[in-house]
Amino acid sequence: MARTPSTVILSLVLIVFLLGDVNHAVITESPTPQPQPVKNFPMNGTTPGSLHPQDCSPRCTIRCSKTAYKKPCMFYCQKCCAKCLCVPPGTYGNKQFCPCYNNWKTKRGGPKCP
Repeated sequence: MARTPSTVILSLVLIVFLLGDVNHAVITESPTPQPQPVKNFPMNGTTPGSLHPQDCSPRCTIRCSKTAYKKPCMFYCQKCCAKCLCVPPGTYGNKQFCPCYNNWKTKRGGPKCP
């Protein structure tokens, strides 16, 4: 049973083609995570200039409630609030709501406001 060279080549091409499809990996990109809305935070006082100076202490008490360093947190939070008249909601993060609070840096370039 002799095979012609064209049959052998055709068979090899078909095998390579099928193996190529089996090993073909599909790369898909995961969707970009969307920012989540802030929940359960009072939103008044979270925009620049929307607080009165007397509102800083209660806001900073909430902001610093979960830290182990309450005294320095309260000091800097009240200092930042007095300048920016804004305190971000929650106990950590969310600084995008107060650009002044977020952009005020120490001499070394770290964040000044907690």
